[in-house]
Amino acid sequence: MPAVVARRPDWSELLAWTAALGVGLVLWWASATHPASLPAWAPWDFSWQEFAATAAALWWYGRGLTRSTPQERPAAWRQICFLAGLVVLYVVLQTRFLYLSQHMFFLNRLQHLAMHHLGPFLIALGRPGATIRRGMPAPMRRLIDHRAVRLALRVVQQPIIAAALFVGLIALWLLPPVHFAAMIDPQLYAVMNWSMVVDGILFWSLVLDPQPRPPARLGFGVRAILAIGVMFPQILMGSVITFSNQVLYPYYDLCGRVYPTIDTMLDQHLGGIVVWIPGAMMSVIGFFVVLNNYRLNEEAEARRARPQPDAVSGRVTLRASAWTGR
Repeated sequence: MPAVVARRPDWSELLAWTAALGVGLVLWWASATHPASLPAWAPWDFSWQEFAATAAALWWYGRGLTRSTPQERPAAWRQICFLAGLVVLYVVLQTRFLYLSQHMFFLNRLQHLAMHHLGPFLIALGRPGATIRRGMPAPMRRLIDHRAVRLALRVVQQPIIAAALFVGLIALWLLPPVHFAAMIDPQLYAVMNWSMVVDGILFWSLVLDPQPRPPARLGFGVRAILAIGVMFPQILMGSVITFSNQVLYPYYDLCGRVYPTIDTMLDQHLGGIVVWIPGAMMSVIGFFVVLNNYRLNEEAEARRARPQPDAVSGRVTLRASAWTGR
């Protein structure tokens, strides 16, 4: 009968979460009792869910790096992209900018641009998934590897569904009655923010995957179409808001504007421009990233297909595996 080997407790995981809990408690107490005294980078409205998600991503990513072989370790620029994406999300969700975005429509649109476009775009460029997975405890790895989780990912990352979710969520939270309800209801406001971040990460991870198909879910052509396809509905939504002569978002008049020199219509027009131009430009940038990934893969294939010199005789040998795949 094989001997049963007792598992050692993962003290590093316990210590990390104990430290995170201590830091979280301090930030929660400070933001709850002395919000006006905190620096601009400190949490304005502390969220345990957002803090825990950020802490887990940082901890598991850092530990995953230490567990990675030199071949598995992501390039330095990808590590910087991942960390920059987390910083972008932190700034718009946990700093004083959160307060500003709740009192000016155009700043709210900049917040959503960061949550749905820029932050997830940078995280997707960083390709942190494999590294974070190596840093996770075994129960979490089993959870994300579960058939139900993988099936759900396959469904939401189908091209048509992915594009519909990406554009549909922007449109949903821009509907005036829905937007008003989300801004006055803390629970719905949290759902809005989480939906934008999660969907942005899923979409851009699908589009910016540098690998060919397979193992990537989609070919480069479909990914390029997705990147450009979601641009046009955003242009339409932004232009409608920009050129509207009616007050579509009265919430910001009721709650009080941070910058009273920017009146209702100017604020609304600026918000429409944010939806229209920067959102569309992110699609263009994504399109060129897909083209560059395609170029790099073509060059790699060409290098593998070149005749290889024999190491002993120096003669050039044609290797059938380079073009047959066998």
